[in-house]
Amino acid sequence: MRENFQVDLQGIVDLLSNHLYSSPRVYLRELLQNAVDAITARQATDPGTPQRIDVRTADDGLSISDTGIGLTPDEVRELLATIGRSSKRDEIGFARTEFLGQFGIGLLSAFMVADEIEIVTQPAGGPATHWIGTADGRYTIAETTDRPEPGTTVTLKARRGAEQWYKKATVVELIRLFGALLPIEILVDGEQVTDGTAPWEGSRADLLGYAQDKLGFTPFDVIHLNNPAAGLTGVAFVLPFAANPAERATHRVYLKRMLLAENVEGLLPDWAFFVRAVIDTSELRPTASREALFDDGNLEATRDALGAQLRGWLVRLGNTDPAKLDRFLAIHQLGVKALALHDDEMLKLVHRWLRFETNHGRMTTAELQERSGEIRYVATVEEFRQLAAVAAAQQITVVNGGYTYDSELLERLPEVVPDLVTTRFDPTELSTSFDSLDPDTELGLRPFVGLAQAALDSVGCEVVVRAFEPAGLPALYLVDRSAQFASELRATKDRADALWSEVLGALDTHDDSRPQLVLNYRSPLVRRMASLNDPELAQLAVEGLYGHALMLGYHPISPADSALVNRSFLGLLDQAVPTQEDPNR
Repeated sequence: MRENFQVDLQGIVDLLSNHLYSSPRVYLRELLQNAVDAITARQATDPGTPQRIDVRTADDGLSISDTGIGLTPDEVRELLATIGRSSKRDEIGFARTEFLGQFGIGLLSAFMVADEIEIVTQPAGGPATHWIGTADGRYTIAETTDRPEPGTTVTLKARRGAEQWYKKATVVELIRLFGALLPIEILVDGEQVTDGTAPWEGSRADLLGYAQDKLGFTPFDVIHLNNPAAGLTGVAFVLPFAANPAERATHRVYLKRMLLAENVEGLLPDWAFFVRAVIDTSELRPTASREALFDDGNLEATRDALGAQLRGWLVRLGNTDPAKLDRFLAIHQLGVKALALHDDEMLKLVHRWLRFETNHGRMTTAELQERSGEIRYVATVEEFRQLAAVAAAQQITVVNGGYTYDSELLERLPEVVPDLVTTRFDPTELSTSFDSLDPDTELGLRPFVGLAQAALDSVGCEVVVRAFEPAGLPALYLVDRSAQFASELRATKDRADALWSEVLGALDTHDDSRPQLVLNYRSPLVRRMASLNDPELAQLAVEGLYGHALMLGYHPISPADSALVNRSFLGLLDQAVPTQEDPNR
């Protein structure tokens, strides 16, 4: 035997309040939605009728009246007494593509704040119907003469503990929240509380004022959005402060000018974290709770279309107002870089305007590419400090990739930007740009170089003599990456226990490359050192220059380095301070 499901209305209401809707405040949105749909349906057949919603408040309840199409007794039974019935609703004129409601359960939301719902409704030319439903699932229907004109009045009797939702101030606030854009006169206790004007329909000053009042900030810029395929209009407000790209941006979305939600995700591409949008759409689908957008093909196409408009804004800004674009990137650069690191589309969009620190000042990617055709960078701030001045003197442009995301972005750029070449700069490349000495000079310096090499053999450093700018820099300490890795590996192995020392020893490739101390023959100090006749003093001077080069280049100092520098310092002091005879001897 076939039987019908038995519906527990109290269970349904509990499901709505605890799992479907985020707050009982949506009861007023659903009542407004039903009233707007009724007015829209009547306008289709009788365009000259008034469009008005009249709300009356009381301590223990609320009523909302509309000038809509009204319902016949049979329609009341179909729509109000059958949970979830939407097909019949469409048959009598409430087509889904033209009206706000879709799910046939909106009226039930009123039971979250009411024990009893009373409805008096009258269609044009037909009798009025009086319907009363209670939260325990019972209802009554009767004809009445209480309503003098077509339309519907819904009256709620407050549930114990829910009286705060009926206070006039709360009702006005909720109507202004949900229905501010509705092109319908809405009155609360005889006072009009909305004007139906959308923010994007006003001037730029109106938009700025709206952002300040509703969103809490003065936008950096305002971008108008439009997508006819989704029946969408609106604006995107560019944030005047840095935003976290890891947090999904949320937006204020209206559906047919009724607020859907203030925190809708997924409307814009993930890379558009720097804007907050306010839009109205007539074609995108809401979820059952009417508090989010259904993520389908239409939303995806809309997201792509709006993303293209935001990209267009960035491109126009770069072409017409580079100074403003610089200000934008100064605010959002870290977030833009973070997203560009993982999003090829974002990287393609902004790479030409990203600014990096170089030894010739801050420069964009486009300026760097135009300057040398190849972008050369170092991966750490320490490396940049070591090489910046000397590389600049040799007319070599080096980018400081030590800041957050910079070296990773520079490494990725050739993957997404054709004809762009980036390479990590090896410090030992500098020595190839230095001038070699003529054979006679080099031959004459051999004794000095041999002495200097003997002084630094204990710290594993190779001594070479070159001529380079600036002449005021007597020595430069250079170490390539393989030598640096080998040195750090051996130092760690010496500190590790036996087990880890053995493991690290297996990784040691015994690379013979060594750091270099490059002595600058253009430096008067180096030339005077090379001409010293006192080998001990010359050795102390070389050791002193070695320590100076380490500190000037922000290199780490090992215990062996520290001992050598200490010996040099004390030896030079001993040479500088003459020995005096003790008069008491």
